[in-house]
Amino acid sequence: MKLSIIYYSKTGKTKTMAEEITKGMGILENIEVGLFPIEKIDYDYIKESKAVIFGTPTYYANTCWQIKKWFDESQNCNLEGKIGGAFSTADFPQGGADTAILTIINHLMVKGMLVYSGGSSLGLPYIHLGPVAFKENFEESKKLFNLFGKRIAEKSVEIFKK
Repeated sequence: MKLSIIYYSKTGKTKTMAEEITKGMGILENIEVGLFPIEKIDYDYIKESKAVIFGTPTYYANTCWQIKKWFDESQNCNLEGKIGGAFSTADFPQGGADTAILTIINHLMVKGMLVYSGGSSLGLPYIHLGPVAFKENFEESKKLFNLFGKRIAEKSVEIFKK
């Protein structure tokens, strides 16, 4: 089963967390993950993917303009019925990462995706909207992103197994 991660990363931190999600997804058998910077998306791969996760750095308490622009111009990319999720990186806890994730989640819903994070239903650690890595706990956050990837992959298998 194919899963995808689309992200923008200026400093490499969002890319690092996208790679951690990839590792978590890869724990499950028969999972293939496409990892795509926003500038190099393989749309054929996205079309075949059962889940597409979006990652953004947080700028001025919101998603980066590159991700927003992609959603504004992606009318030819059908994501309907796929699992969708979001994650963010930020310098500070009060920097607006939740707003950045919610902005993406709004776009996922408009695109007809099945939004999933695991929420509190799967127990600790809770990933309510999507994982966030801050500058002060960046290395420690890798475990959370890895778990998020595993949870997305498990839900994808549960929903789309044939």
